[in-house]
Amino acid sequence: MKSHVLRPLWVVVGIVALVIAARPLIVPSDFGVGERGFMYSYHRQSNEGEWRAFKVKYQSKEYCGECHEEKYESNMASKHKVIQCENCHGPALEHPEEPEKLVIDRSRLQCLRCHAYLPYPTSFRAKMKGIVSSEHNEGEPCADCHDPHSPDL
Repeated sequence: MKSHVLRPLWVVVGIVALVIAARPLIVPSDFGVGERGFMYSYHRQSNEGEWRAFKVKYQSKEYCGECHEEKYESNMASKHKVIQCENCHGPALEHPEEPEKLVIDRSRLQCLRCHAYLPYPTSFRAKMKGIVSSEHNEGEPCADCHDPHSPDL
């Protein structure tokens, strides 16, 4: 074989050898290993305690409804009932103890995450009401005219 074929082959062999040699140094020994091999997928047994101690940031719509019953009921009667409160309002992790931690984003971009006009004819996205931001009250927050908790009204 000519050297123009051998050189790239040796480079590939060298890279593969480097990856094989570096893997034990980078990947923890208990990563994905179980009684039957990689039965836990991306799981590290020595890490279980860390995950048990991890505080859940997102609660649920029902959690929010315990204190905000009126908003919860109006939302559950609307098209937004499939959206969790925290998708728009942020995680409620420390909200009851520190209400100021739940900052409500009232920007126009918050609504445009779902309601920017994107006509995908074969997806559910085409059925969602969308706007062309530059043609509809540009620069104004959507919530000035629209109630996000009762979007049908």
